[in-house]
Order: sequence, then structure tokens, then C-alpha cells
Amino acid sequence: MALFSAPQRYSSRISIIGEDTPVARALPYRDRRTVGAWCFLDHAGPKQFAPGKGMHVGAHPHIGLQTFTWLIEGEVVHRDSLGNEQIIRPGQVNLMTAGRGISHTEDSLHDGTRLHAAQLWIALPKEVHECDPAFDNYPDLPIVQADGFQGTVLAGTAWGQTSPATIYSPLVGIDLAASGSARTEIALQTDFEYAAMALRGSLTVGGETLQPGEWLYFSPGRTTLPISCDAEAQLLLLGGTPFEEELIIWWNFVARTQHEIEQALADWNAQPDKGGRFGSVYPGSVAAPLSAPSLDGVRLRPD
Repeated sequence: MALFSAPQRYSSRISIIGEDTPVARALPYRDRRTVGAWCFLDHAGPKQFAPGKGMHVGAHPHIGLQTFTWLIEGEVVHRDSLGNEQIIRPGQVNLMTAGRGISHTEDSLHDGTRLHAAQLWIALPKEVHECDPAFDNYPDLPIVQADGFQGTVLAGTAWGQTSPATIYSPLVGIDLAASGSARTEIALQTDFEYAAMALRGSLTVGGETLQPGEWLYFSPGRTTLPISCDAEAQLLLLGGTPFEEELIIWWNFVARTQHEIEQALADWNAQPDKGGRFGSVYPGSVAAPLSAPSLDGVRLRPD
């Protein structure tokens, strides 16, 4: 029988996005910065906004990453500096490739409605981290019925089905949702590390109980992962080959050196949402552009 190291358990911390929308932030974590190329994970909701309230995130820039939005409930409008305006609806993925620089906004389509989503970042490998920015909406993702779970292949390949999302590193993203009791076993790639995060309900993953706000890390070497629940539940499973490049993640940027971060901050502060490197966001958001934090006196890492 194969022996595996015990999974590591982590708790998300609460952060605020936009005006006052709370999210459970799982990645990056102080001793677990990435899982494969996945380098950021916010879980928003499930949340019912009060009348007149919604999620409104003003214009802000990105470099060196892909933003990956998986929408479960609600409707959100994406607007960016490439001129895109795209409504994302439940069961869809928005994938924005920042490359050398892009800016965007995110707004609830209607205030007073529900929101449930996962917002992730994928670190771009060095050879493409300054590529041209791009944006894609994926309305049709592979769906598989798996022993009481409905599995959606968000990124990469699972159950022999491949997501259409364009990615640049070996990775996988799967959503598993059950309306009642369910038991399944997911085939894993032995060279991948994995993270499992509960989005709704209680589950048992690899023999460990998992509740919303918690996630488990599984090191490479496993061939399968048993997953079960006794009632309605939902799980996000992420995986990929360990990302060997050293990254600096600061504000909305992913880079290799402090100089890259400093230059991006200077470029954004010089002309936020008015052109330049990060362009002008397609108009329509009600939220003001975000101000970049100061790096004065801060050493992110010796270059």
C-alpha cells in the first residue's frame, strides 16, 4: 500500500474587496504561496446583498498573471482596458491574461442580488509573463456526472474532458457539487500537488472533514482522492506541478523582482484609469479607481 504524507490544513482569512464585500482569502498563505501555478484564491459568498448594495470593484491594474473567475450564483460585469464589457453568469469562467499590463473593473449587474464566486489568479511562467494582455469568456465548460457529484472541468483535464480555457502551465481546476449524499474518487496526476477547498456544506476529502473557510493541501504522489458528503455540498479542487520560480506577489501584481513591482506601481499611480501602460477601462463602473499602496521602505525580497 502506498504511503502518503498527511494533508496540511489551512484556514482562510477574511478580506474586503470593493466597497465592503467580505471574501475568504485562502491563497497566498504565509507558508503556502502557490498550489501549482495557482497563486491566489478568494471565495466570495454565498452572499445576499441588501437592497442598493452589490459588489463594485473600481479600476485596478494587473501584471504577470491570469485572473480566473468561476461564477456560481449572481451576475457580474467585467470591463477592461482592451475595450471588453462581458457579463459572466453562473456556470461560466472569465479568464483575463494580464501579461505586461491590463486594468479592469468588476460590478454586480444588479444590486440587491446574490453572489457566490471563486476568484483565482494563475501565475504566468517567466517566458510569457510579459505577453500581450487578453480576455476570454467561457460559457460552455465540460460537465461530468460522478457518483452523485456534478463535476465541472474549469481548467486543464479531468475525467477525460478538457476545459477550453487557455492556460500556460500544467494545472487543473475542478468544481464538484452535490445536492445530497454522494461518494466518488477522483483520479490524480502523481506529479501534481493539490488543494481542496469547501465552498458549501461539509465534505470528507482524503479522509479529512472539511468545512467552508477551510482547505487542505495534498503533496504530489497520490493517484486518487476520495471525496464524499452526506448532504448538499460543493468543493473546489485545484492542482498543478509545483511552481519552481520564485514569485513576488504584491497588491495586484505578480513579478520576479521588486523593480518590476515598483515600476508597475509608478505606472499606475502616474495615470490611473487614464491611459498609459494600463490603458483606460471601458466605462460603466460606479466605483472609483483603486489607489496603489506605497512601497516606501518596504523590501519585498532581495533581488
